[in-house]
Amino acid sequence: MGNEEKQGYSSSELEEFEELINLKLGKARKELNNLKSTLSKNYESGTDATSAYAKVLEDGADTAEKESMSQLAARQQKFINNLENALIRIKNGTYGICADTGKLIPKERLRAVPHTMQCIEAKLNRK
Repeated sequence: MGNEEKQGYSSSELEEFEELINLKLGKARKELNNLKSTLSKNYESGTDATSAYAKVLEDGADTAEKESMSQLAARQQKFINNLENALIRIKNGTYGICADTGKLIPKERLRAVPHTMQCIEAKLNRK
């Protein structure tokens, strides 16, 4: 029995990961709200340029900035979704188990990337 590989993390270990994920979720949601608020302010303030020429120059820069911020917001939303999915895996007992190998993902990796579904070997093999 001593040689058997551990099949999952204990409830106290899972609580630790859940706490970590909830902290990251809180920060991520706050950042997403800030991005959304900045984006909506940018869209509202883009209408009061004094000269048409200045407006044309600003529009190009504004568009690039808005696209960049939109991409950041989309990445942040994906990160939030991944964290929320990790919480679901904690509840259903599959958290910390590599989706590819079925082995337990090391705690160090989960602490660094708490939403991961792969051990590092499986991730590197996918590339």
